[in-house]
Amino acid sequence: MRAELNGILVLDKPAGTTSAKALERVKRLLRAGKAGHTGTLDPFATGVLVCCLGKATRLSRFFLQGDKTYEGVMRLGLESDTQDATGRVLRRLPVRDMGRERIEAAFARFAGRIEQQPPLYAALKYKGVPLYKWARRGKPVKKPARMVEIYDLKVLTVDPPFVRFRVSCSAGTYVRTLCADIGRSLGCGGLLQSLRRTAGSGFEIDEAIGLEELKSRVARSGLQDIPLVPMSEALRGMPLFMADSRLEAKISNGHPLTKADLSGRKIPVQVIDKYAAYMRIVDAQKRLLAVVETGKTASHYDYCCVFHQ
Repeated sequence: MRAELNGILVLDKPAGTTSAKALERVKRLLRAGKAGHTGTLDPFATGVLVCCLGKATRLSRFFLQGDKTYEGVMRLGLESDTQDATGRVLRRLPVRDMGRERIEAAFARFAGRIEQQPPLYAALKYKGVPLYKWARRGKPVKKPARMVEIYDLKVLTVDPPFVRFRVSCSAGTYVRTLCADIGRSLGCGGLLQSLRRTAGSGFEIDEAIGLEELKSRVARSGLQDIPLVPMSEALRGMPLFMADSRLEAKISNGHPLTKADLSGRKIPVQVIDKYAAYMRIVDAQKRLLAVVETGKTASHYDYCCVFHQ
């Protein structure tokens, strides 16, 4: 019987394919029983796509709201219906007096918490149908504006009409909308020419593997040379506790856990705020046993997910 493949694969998604199709190729190559990705990339975009395989699909909820970092190229002087270079050009405007200082000042105005209107061409759904499908039918649906956070926004190079930039932002931020809004503030319009996600949900582009390299490794050595992140190591920044045999039995039988149960064998990690109320519990072989969170009563933990070994 083939062993089940459980863990996180960080894919460097190529341009020209959807996130769903890229994931399907990964699933077929690795013969994974279950697979899911967190944080959709537009077909023209490349970079970090977090793929959860096997039992790790149960961890996907923890990655969905993860922060992202991108490097992109904005083109000034054009506006399109999709807010990127794949769409139909709606307006062409002259690009005048666009020195670096003025462009940097415009970018700076969009740092911090901002209100953003989701684009008409988006994977967000209305009545169960993605917005881009409504738009293609000639029935565009406008979603309410929402708050997103731009943690860092920096102009890297200016070569009019192109501006290369880097942005770190909260989940749910549309970088193409950011470009359209900045272009509008400059008075010349703008769209997203290209985009690469360099980090997402705690994973970096240096950890990612491309589809062709993945295919080559599988052909060469099967599943032995796959850069799979173990489930116990995937939730970076979450408190970590090593269970003894007594606690393993308690978890295996679904018995309630108290703060006293998890008071003695914490492993030092740098905790990030969004994970502060959670705990990942591993056995002596560092296999993930469970993820728990602080319960309604301060003395207890509630189970998020349990993994039977």
